[in-house]
Amino acid sequence: MATLKAIRKRISSIRNTQQITKAMKMVSAAKLRRAQEAAVAARPYAEKMTDLLKNLAARVASNAHPLLTVREEKRIQLVLLTSDRGLCGGYNANLIRAAEAFRREQGLEKEVQLTLVGRKGADYFRRRRVEISDRYVNILATPPEELAAEIAEKLINCFVSGETNAVYILYSSFRSALSQVPTLEKLLPVSVTATVETEQLTEYLYEPGIQELLASLLPTITEVAIQRALLEAAASEHGARMTAMDSATTNASKMMGTLTLQMNRARQASITRELMEIVGTAEALK
Repeated sequence: MATLKAIRKRISSIRNTQQITKAMKMVSAAKLRRAQEAAVAARPYAEKMTDLLKNLAARVASNAHPLLTVREEKRIQLVLLTSDRGLCGGYNANLIRAAEAFRREQGLEKEVQLTLVGRKGADYFRRRRVEISDRYVNILATPPEELAAEIAEKLINCFVSGETNAVYILYSSFRSALSQVPTLEKLLPVSVTATVETEQLTEYLYEPGIQELLASLLPTITEVAIQRALLEAAASEHGARMTAMDSATTNASKMMGTLTLQMNRARQASITRELMEIVGTAEALK
């Protein structure tokens, strides 16, 4: 059994760790509220932009704009959104696992290049010597609209120039503080399937015209999709960290309770042993 001094030292260490995890939980809870509001507020705008885009794209040919052109997917660009910091449970591990599964599904005949947003994903693939096209860190310190615009511009240029045949984005979609779902979406080329919704199109009057509007709208919708993914990822990260720190705080309380019981037992055993030594000495002196 461990000595009383060792048990007290361990309890003190766990208590200090618990204070840190509790503080991190409170900070993440405060940040989560703002990030969740931003993510939820961005959803209706992105959905309406997508509906308008599908309405426009369904009225024109697939070669009406370079971003609508469908090619054989031999060179694929995957944009992976992870966090810059750890201590957020399985948030980064789930995203990296999904990215590895996507790379395996493409097979050896397809080339998958990575655009990594977040330090954790960049460090993981850098250690495995995987080809990385671009990497972005300190994402929470950068306004999402600026970062989205920079990423969208590079991706669009690569797709239009033919360096990339398709662009996918993998991020964590925020459901609640307890649920963050890895989500894979196709950014480019913008695809519109012939469904009931596209066959029964709402009639709009476009000015100056559909072609001109497509030229302006397609790059914008790509940027909006990336910005929405960044907001969802930020909310998911804070939710995952808050949940992880709450679990760590609870586990620390349980560990301190167990160690306190061990300490009391060790103290009782020590007192009993001392009493037996006193009684034994007294008997010996008779």
